[in-house]
Amino acid sequence: MSRVVESDRTTSRGFGPAVGGLLLLAITLGLALWGISTRAKALSIVTKETRELAVPTVGVIKPNRGAPQQEIVLPGTMQAFADAPIYARTNGYLRKWYVDIGAHVRAGEVLADIDTPEVDQQLEQARADLATAEANARLAQTTAERYRELIKTDSVSKQDLDNANGGLEARDTAVTSSRANVRRLEQLHAFGKITAPFDGVITARNTDVGALIDSGSNAKELFHEAAVHRLRVFVNVPEVYSRAARTGMKADLTLTEFPGRTFTGTLARTAQSIEVASRTLLTEIDVENPKGELLPGSYAEVHLKAGSATSTFTLPVNAVIFRTEGVVVAVVQTGGHVAIKPVTLGRDYGNSIEVVAGLIGDEQIIVNPPDSITAGETVQIAETKSP
Repeated sequence: MSRVVESDRTTSRGFGPAVGGLLLLAITLGLALWGISTRAKALSIVTKETRELAVPTVGVIKPNRGAPQQEIVLPGTMQAFADAPIYARTNGYLRKWYVDIGAHVRAGEVLADIDTPEVDQQLEQARADLATAEANARLAQTTAERYRELIKTDSVSKQDLDNANGGLEARDTAVTSSRANVRRLEQLHAFGKITAPFDGVITARNTDVGALIDSGSNAKELFHEAAVHRLRVFVNVPEVYSRAARTGMKADLTLTEFPGRTFTGTLARTAQSIEVASRTLLTEIDVENPKGELLPGSYAEVHLKAGSATSTFTLPVNAVIFRTEGVVVAVVQTGGHVAIKPVTLGRDYGNSIEVVAGLIGDEQIIVNPPDSITAGETVQIAETKSP
């Protein structure tokens, strides 16, 4: 009996270490499998994050559609409706001037007197020559009439009568020539009075009493006059808006020297031709100036209200890419792929810019795109945080 019990104890002592070893092996294998699984999961997460980080995240906007009725603001320079330098048409010395800069004058008003002693003497001589020619013509008339009576009785020859008639014609021609010379010199004498060609204001006086006046190639401008009752404002309208610039439309003008005030003008005419150098249409806007408040040469901002024939959009300037092939924008399409679209720009508003062609309005345009961005590149759109 004791031998059987001892045998059982020996058997149980043999199985104990084996079970412990198996248990330890199982635990070791479990830990190893858990470590491998953990590392594989971590590697998968890192791989996923790396791939996600490799795809750039971009912010996008949609273009703002322009209003159908647009206000075009363009620079313009005011000019006098009529502007003329005034020169002398005769030689002499300035005797007196009557108006200075800023003076308002009427058409025909005397601005200055020129002393013309040489012309005066020539006029006296021409008048004396006219008197002599008229006296000779009267004598020739008497002689011709006498010969016409004598020829009836054959008291003179036919040749003598022809000579008398020819002499009369020559004397009459001399009288006509002398009279024309007198009228010419009288006109030169009348030019001694410098007059205003139209109603306006004197903007310059370039002469003084005693100054030598020359009407030849060395003529000097004596006065400068401008008509300011109405002003012209010349404006270059960009080609894209040229169809909207119609004769008769109203335009508002603002000037820095008149804060808060607006002056109204009318588009009077256009050049009907696009200037090649600037791709603009030259237009003229007439502005009434009855009080003379507006001054020629002033800078003005011209506001034209024009309906747009095509849909226009505005984008922030940091959404536009300038490349050698032209101006483009980067658009995110379905699936996160990038498309490069060429656009045509209009006016520059500073922080934003107008797009007149190339967009339909539903594009997702990338803001601050890198210059290296290419078509087909994959991007992801940044989530917009709720306010």
